Amino acid sequence: MIPLFVDCSGRRIVIFGGGNVAARKAAYFSGKAGVVVVSRSFVPAFDELAIQRQERDLGILTDPELDMLINNAFLVIAAVSDPAINNRIGKICKVQGILFNNADGEKGDVVLPAVTGGEHYSIAVSTHGSSPAVARFVREELEDEFPTLDAMIVLQEKLREALKKSEPDQIRRNAVLRDVLDDHTVWEQLMTDEAAAWNDVQKRYLHG
Repeated sequence: MIPLFVDCSGRRIVIFGGGNVAARKAAYFSGKAGVVVVSRSFVPAFDELAIQRQERDLGILTDPELDMLINNAFLVIAAVSDPAINNRIGKICKVQGILFNNADGEKGDVVLPAVTGGEHYSIAVSTHGSSPAVARFVREELEDEFPTLDAMIVLQEKLREALKKSEPDQIRRNAVLRDVLDDHTVWEQLMTDEAAAWNDVQKRYLHG
């Protein structure tokens, strides 16, 4: 598997299951794609999500009925408590050539990572399904370790543009950008005063 960032806007995501696992999967795509959730019942967590519900008893649906439900889907997610039903859905997806994620059962061809991000970045962590707990742990550690990552990205963008005007050597520009990333003082300043951090960087790295 390889990591990719995909624009899912306007795409149809079909999720089977109405429990907490399915709700977490639906929350991953809610507001970013057209999400349809198929289940006999739904936990309250779905009430806050931008999804379309279809109340169906998955235990009695025929293959042609499942086939119709996933028709034209970009991605199908099976998050039913019965792995046999999940695997059955996966086999139908394989025949149709539809991307498939399996929450419990035979592995599909898509793994949903643990994701963190801000206004200017996204970070996805995956253990390829081996240990979701480890993926969550790494995500939480990144969030704790770099609370001002958004602000640093903005500062780096400003610095990069300024260096293009003042430093013709690309290798030197890259070195300065890395030096700022390694500068603990800058990170600390970004915690309290982004403008002061930028002024300090200009004095020490652009006019020094």
